[in-house]
Amino acid sequence: MIHFLEFFILVPIIGFAVSILIPRQQEDLISWGAFTAVGLHLLVATVFVGYWFFQGHPTLNLREIVLYESADYSFFLDFYFDGITATYLIVGAILTFLVTIYSRYYMHRESGYKRFFNTILLFYMGYMIAIFSGNLETLFVGWEILGISSFLLIAFYRDRYLPVKNAVKVFSIYRIGDVGLILAMWMSHHLWHENITFLKLSNADLVHSHLQSHTLIGVFISLMILLSAAAKSAQLPFSSWLPRAMEGPTPSSAIFYGSLSVHLGAFLMLRTYPFWEEQISVKIFIILMGLTTSVITTGIARVQSSVKSQIAYASIAQIGLIFIEIALGLETIALVHFAGNAFLRTYQLLVSPSVVSYLIREQFYNFQPRPETIEKSFPQRMAYSIYLMCLKEWNLDSLMYRYLWNPLKMVGRKLEFITLKRVFTVGVPAYLVGLFVVYNREVLPASIESYFPYVFSTIALILVLKAFTERIVARLSWMLVIMNHFWIALAISFNERFSFNEVHIYLSGVAISGILGFEVLRWLRSHEGSIDLDQFHGHSYRHPIFALTFLIACLGVSGFPITPTFVGEDLIFSHIHEDQPMLALFVALSFIIDGLAIIRMYARVFLGPHAKSVYEMAYRSS
Repeated sequence: MIHFLEFFILVPIIGFAVSILIPRQQEDLISWGAFTAVGLHLLVATVFVGYWFFQGHPTLNLREIVLYESADYSFFLDFYFDGITATYLIVGAILTFLVTIYSRYYMHRESGYKRFFNTILLFYMGYMIAIFSGNLETLFVGWEILGISSFLLIAFYRDRYLPVKNAVKVFSIYRIGDVGLILAMWMSHHLWHENITFLKLSNADLVHSHLQSHTLIGVFISLMILLSAAAKSAQLPFSSWLPRAMEGPTPSSAIFYGSLSVHLGAFLMLRTYPFWEEQISVKIFIILMGLTTSVITTGIARVQSSVKSQIAYASIAQIGLIFIEIALGLETIALVHFAGNAFLRTYQLLVSPSVVSYLIREQFYNFQPRPETIEKSFPQRMAYSIYLMCLKEWNLDSLMYRYLWNPLKMVGRKLEFITLKRVFTVGVPAYLVGLFVVYNREVLPASIESYFPYVFSTIALILVLKAFTERIVARLSWMLVIMNHFWIALAISFNERFSFNEVHIYLSGVAISGILGFEVLRWLRSHEGSIDLDQFHGHSYRHPIFALTFLIACLGVSGFPITPTFVGEDLIFSHIHEDQPMLALFVALSFIIDGLAIIRMYARVFLGPHAKSVYEMAYRSS
């Protein structure tokens, strides 16, 4: 039975691979391929879960592939199956199957028909890896796949401005969640001195013995896990991204943001519950966050003029209640609540276009307000104030810009002295000097060497801040992102004496992807003229192959699990000590911002309305 877990991972991977090979003109073949893969998966999942249940529902754990192993570190893929996985498996398989059937007709004759089904299968693959994960590292593989498939589906109508703009917004929030997981893995390595599995994490005695003398470390790990879960499940203060994600096709909105992807934050909290169940302060914080989210988003949902936005905020409110149930230890209720909310929101989103068209006459001519509402018991000034705040969505977008993105942009604008010429004439020689010193450490006094990790990580952060705010030269932004990775590797090399093979693993994917991406930008610059980052150029319209190539290069540079850089990022963090929070913060910020800079670059150069289009384009949503 345990080796059957591999089937649930392999089928979506094979389905995705086959779908890529089918010509885009073959609509029936594309849809039938996706339909067959997901249908087979659902059939086998139903039989397997039934057999597993009647066998006494044992907990299954399969250590599958060791990607890297050294004397004190092991990065391996681990698969795990219990009641939580079974619930998410059945709900996910049924809903994906239904949405696949629905999409066969809904997406008929869309120019991106093949691209849509490819991305749905990519999402399903990431979802299966995430829910079957047996440790944080395996979960992170699925987590990253879900993030990029979300971006691609929101920006599905890539010749329009608003879907692309909102896709970048959503990806920026996802990136925060990604780094929360990285920091949780970093500190977990120092707490457990191993790659801890969820099976070991369910051992209460083991967890208690480790946390008894490391209380603050336990709280830090729990808060980082909560940060990732809140970002993925659109809990406060990240709630505003979910309605923006509805720019994609209705089927993808249903499967992603109504049912499955948006509930993965709750899955993460359920899976890690044995770790933080005795941390009362964390549980109180989760309850307060869930309650506040539910109250505020319920009010916002009630004043929305868009049916999709209304459903999105209503779903966020229910997920807030699920977080409360998890914190109270009500696992079964939380799983039932997840299944009910997922089915309901999928149904609502799939029928929403029809409901709006059927009821439009009644909506405008036969509307009657409710005779009694709770708002009538409020003082009039309070009721009006709450109404206005909900109408403005509590300024959640503005708060994120004011306190997070705008300060980063302000710092980046102070770095105008960094140019492409100076990167090559000053930055590269300076790096080579640092590289010489790291291989010849005897030339340095020991008292100075301890400061180098902080100095070099600061340089890396400065470079990537400039890359994030660069609005003119795309090649400069790309080079700065590449150099950011090299300076981080140099900083960690001074932090601890270890095998440089680990640095080579980290930089190998960055170097190859960096050269590939730079060549694409150079070719595009020579053939299209301007590719400045002050507007959307939409070059995927004329150069789809180069757009795909550059996207693959972006994924390789940002540590997506297609290059050794994915393992390398975890290796880099394993050499940051637990008493170096500032160094960990600088490296984590670099990883957040370099992902944003890269995806912003890809969106500006290849997505959006084509630069040479003669048609007008809306630049503001309703």
